[in-house]
Amino acid sequence: MTTDADVVVVGAGPTGLLLAGDLAAAGVRTILVERRPRQISNLSRAFAVHARALEQLDAREVAEPVIARGQVIQDLRLLNRFSLDLSVLPSRFPQVVAVPQYEVERVLLQRAEAAGVGFAYDTELQGLDQDNDGVTLRVGGPDGPRTLRARYVVGCDGHHSAVRGLVGLPFPGSAVIRSMVLADVRLGEPPSDVLTVAVRDESFCFIAPFGDGYHRVIGWRYGRDVPEDTPLDLDEVRGTIRAAFGTDFGMVDARWTSRFHSDERQAPHYRVGRVFVAGDAAHVHSPAGGQGMNTGLQDAANLSWKLAQVATGQVSGEAAETLLDTYESERHPVGTMVLRTSGALVRAARGKGFVSRALGVLVVGVIGRLPPARVRVMGMISGIGIAYPRPRGAHRLVGRRAPDLPLVPGRSGGATRLYEALRGGGFVLVRGSGDGAAGVRPAPADPPPGSRYGVWARHAVEVCRADGEATTVLVRPDGYVAWAG
Repeated sequence: MTTDADVVVVGAGPTGLLLAGDLAAAGVRTILVERRPRQISNLSRAFAVHARALEQLDAREVAEPVIARGQVIQDLRLLNRFSLDLSVLPSRFPQVVAVPQYEVERVLLQRAEAAGVGFAYDTELQGLDQDNDGVTLRVGGPDGPRTLRARYVVGCDGHHSAVRGLVGLPFPGSAVIRSMVLADVRLGEPPSDVLTVAVRDESFCFIAPFGDGYHRVIGWRYGRDVPEDTPLDLDEVRGTIRAAFGTDFGMVDARWTSRFHSDERQAPHYRVGRVFVAGDAAHVHSPAGGQGMNTGLQDAANLSWKLAQVATGQVSGEAAETLLDTYESERHPVGTMVLRTSGALVRAARGKGFVSRALGVLVVGVIGRLPPARVRVMGMISGIGIAYPRPRGAHRLVGRRAPDLPLVPGRSGGATRLYEALRGGGFVLVRGSGDGAAGVRPAPADPPPGSRYGVWARHAVEVCRADGEATTVLVRPDGYVAWAG
């Protein structure tokens, strides 16, 4: 059968837009199916972009536009007990940016359109069948029902994913907390520019500044369990803030209010044949820590280059299947970790009774007093500390995030740092440098020529590190180390 696209992505949220943009930029024929009309909503639940997601955006040259649309925060306050100083993160972006999801979508949409993604708006997925050669999708749109044929499909269509349901993937889990309130409000006497999580009298509340005069508020009060369609007025929002902080910070206005419940769910698999799920279609969790959108963006960054390698024929046969399988083996444990860390924050915040509260105090106290524990928590929340499994016998750097290494411009195509070199969308071979200032290089280290690392190295952009270190590293398109020596 003739294929309409190499890959069809379903869902035009941040995950789907980044994934589709990556694929199209790599020369992969890509169609993005979205059931909404071509109009980005000015309402969203996601509100924060962490350091690792900013690094991924930087590798696509769109980090600065996202930062410009939000509020930079370098202090994360948890549970009224301690602060995390994000400025010490070993990243070009030692911060979290409070920015509405729709602003991230605007930036990624412009990139995807410029890359040549084909968009099918106002189009709903109604059926899906796959065979040995591809996937047939039945969709309904403005011109009636039709079919699309693709080699692969990725479901980025959220909590109630049609793709996940059509391939029979369960979504086990439960609601961790019900009747949460969400509002974007103006505060007459706002707190300092920090991302704050406060707990008091069996209630908790998050407040984050957007930088445009509004603050995002997410809160919950014990005993206030009402249906989600119950109207939410300003008095209840004020009461929720006051219960957790002891003040409502002079709240005077709201541009959006909503009531929702927070689930903890994860699909047991992220791949079924030629169909993949990513972002909220693969995992959902509490908003504690603001990790949802960030985890989805990193899902997309992990999967996009692997699909591109297969779709463009650079990897084929059994090697292609093995490579595509690594998406699940690398990202599923990360999804599990995010569920556990965000869930732990919520349970510590809403603990009822002596035992629950004592446990929350103990956990937070350990994190607050022990520097290694703080570093680990910041690494998990920011994404900087996430690493993938390292094959036995491999160099200790393999599977770890590659820092933004300084490069010798004259020997690196004009790039002055690694994430500039990654903007081409391919592998980067970073040669060791005996003396970065003098441009002296020791005898070169290379991946084994017959291995897939050797194949990737032959097609990689070659640069020279300027930090005086001798180690040569082969960096994947998603900014993780594939090989080192």
